[in-house]
Amino acid sequence: MKTIFYLVVFAVALFTQGSAKGQSFVYTNANEVNIVGKQVGVYEDPTNTKTFEAIRSANQFKPSEKEVPNFGITSSTYWLKIDLGNQTTDPKLLLMLSYPQLDEVDLYSPDSTGTYRVMKSGEHISLSNRSYYNQNLIFALDIPYGQQKTYYLRIKSSEQILVPLSVGATSPVFNVINHQDNLTSIYFGIILVMIFYNIFVYLSVKDRSYLYYVFYILFVGLTQIGFQGYGYRYFWPNMPALANNSVILFPAITGIMAIEFFKKFLYADKAPKRVNLVLNLLNIFYVVNCILSVAGLHQLSQQLLQPNAMIASLIIMGLSIHAIRKGSRPAIFFLVAWVTFLAGIIIFIMKDVGVLPYNNFTNYILQIGSAIEVVVLSFALADKINIYRKEKEISQAATLQALKENEKIITEQNVILEKRVEERTHELNLSNQELNKAMTELKDAETQLVESEKMASLGQLTAGIAHEINNPINFVTSNVKPLNRDVKMLLEAVDEMERLALNTMPIAEKQKIIEEYKEDIDYDYLKIEIDQLLNGIGEGASRTAEIVKGLRIFSRLDEDDLKKADINEGLESTLIIANNLLNNVIKVDKQYNNIPLIECYPGKLNQVFLNMISNAVYAIKKKFEDKDGGILGIKTYIDDDYLAISISDNGIGMDEVTKKKLFEPFFTTKDVGEGTGLGLSIAYNTIVKHNGTVEINSELGVGTEFIIKLPLIQK
Repeated sequence: MKTIFYLVVFAVALFTQGSAKGQSFVYTNANEVNIVGKQVGVYEDPTNTKTFEAIRSANQFKPSEKEVPNFGITSSTYWLKIDLGNQTTDPKLLLMLSYPQLDEVDLYSPDSTGTYRVMKSGEHISLSNRSYYNQNLIFALDIPYGQQKTYYLRIKSSEQILVPLSVGATSPVFNVINHQDNLTSIYFGIILVMIFYNIFVYLSVKDRSYLYYVFYILFVGLTQIGFQGYGYRYFWPNMPALANNSVILFPAITGIMAIEFFKKFLYADKAPKRVNLVLNLLNIFYVVNCILSVAGLHQLSQQLLQPNAMIASLIIMGLSIHAIRKGSRPAIFFLVAWVTFLAGIIIFIMKDVGVLPYNNFTNYILQIGSAIEVVVLSFALADKINIYRKEKEISQAATLQALKENEKIITEQNVILEKRVEERTHELNLSNQELNKAMTELKDAETQLVESEKMASLGQLTAGIAHEINNPINFVTSNVKPLNRDVKMLLEAVDEMERLALNTMPIAEKQKIIEEYKEDIDYDYLKIEIDQLLNGIGEGASRTAEIVKGLRIFSRLDEDDLKKADINEGLESTLIIANNLLNNVIKVDKQYNNIPLIECYPGKLNQVFLNMISNAVYAIKKKFEDKDGGILGIKTYIDDDYLAISISDNGIGMDEVTKKKLFEPFFTTKDVGEGTGLGLSIAYNTIVKHNGTVEINSELGVGTEFIIKLPLIQK
């Protein structure tokens, strides 16, 4: 994770340019270890082709301006020149480069004759082939008292080139190394304790966020092992390739584990789709980093890892802040831990570029920050257990309260039940002789219930039937009053004719008076109006009689025996009953063929027709609402030994699932209050009772057709 903020190195470096010049360094205190970064000269070879002799003879070194030179991620080879003098009695000085991740570090050291020999080190050299078995790069210097020598360092690496260079006698140098080992041991101890603690918690609560956190802690520790070189020192000392890849693989896997832990910890598998998409893309980039590293493209992998880590850190921080605003308590712990760790990274980088001094605090701030992060996140997970416990206690309290309420209800019901049982037992003992009668009545009630349910659709149409009958009745009623008036006028005219007939006045004068009277009462129009009113009353009475006849034909409630009936007549009577449903908007396409009478239960079949017609009208209205375009089709025809009745519509249609469940009792696609789901079930049973079949042809958005086939002769 150290690489997260290396992108800010170059920005910070702009503000840290000093005026120090390269100069020789004279070692004077045998008990100290001195950092000599500002005493070196620097030369960059971007071609990677220049030899030591060419570099030495050119002497184009520029003085270093940083206590810890930082050259970033580069493909260039860097040469360092340092003049070292010794004013102590210990000629065995050590030059230590405390950055184990450098691939190639060669020290060109002069002997007593001035001839230079090369000592090779770096991550590509196994520890067994180094002068000192240590993760740090250590070179022995032979500088007698009072003398001065010039040394050259050649450095090339695919990772960040950071040069924390120090000089000291053997004892103080290894004291520094032992101090590093002790601090790192404390850090690894914390990591191991947190790993085992969270494994134990995971085994107890079975929360997968703890498991992801264990893996996160493990790879955080392995990442620090890679950065500090302890993995190379203790676990794979003779595997330079693994040591080189570990600084990419472990941080990348740590990033993946951090993202997965973040999702489990804050969202518990319920993260929004956009959040999941972004976090999964970051994981994919981490996987690409690993693949590039294994493929040998270490520098490209390192360059991609840094911005990916920065973006991931900022996104996780932003999502944590968003979760806090929504009231997430775990997000507060996560944000504190994450910010603490990132602050440690920033301090570490500021030390690298010279903004902060190079000391134990700034050198070990990464371990300090990650240790604090690990501990705070463990507190967060522990707090999560408390949240679980509190929720469980609330749930248990609610359950206990519910159980008490249930117990109280059960106790009260038991008392009531016992009393009712006693009363019922007493009643049964008194009325045992009437049991058979009660059973018969019960069966009758059951039959009536089924018949009542069959007629439920007819009951729903009562208002419509009343409306249909009311129209002609109103027409008759409205004609009676003007007819009564006209008849009264005729009677008055008869009286007037009788009076004139008995008068002795001349006939011509009588005729004139009659003509004037006829004109006065508008006799010609009166005859026409009376004729029209009588015709209207006749039509209203005929329409009423037709509706009543249709209702009588439709119901036939008293017909429980098989009899020959005209199915066309039954369909027509059903349409009369259902006329109000059509609302003068739905067109009826009737195709009655010449069919024979068949044996059936006419009333029950009319109920089947009414149910299917009302369903067809419902489907049409769902599609067309109150607009034109709906068509209800009624067709009868002979199909071999069966009479086929087709009832079709161009409504909303049905899918296969609905078709399979259509005749199940209580299944309905209508809204609550619009249907019971029993109509088609009863209709199906009626058809089966007639030894018939029903076929359904339907397509969503196109329409539905029911084809009922009844045997012409019942066996």
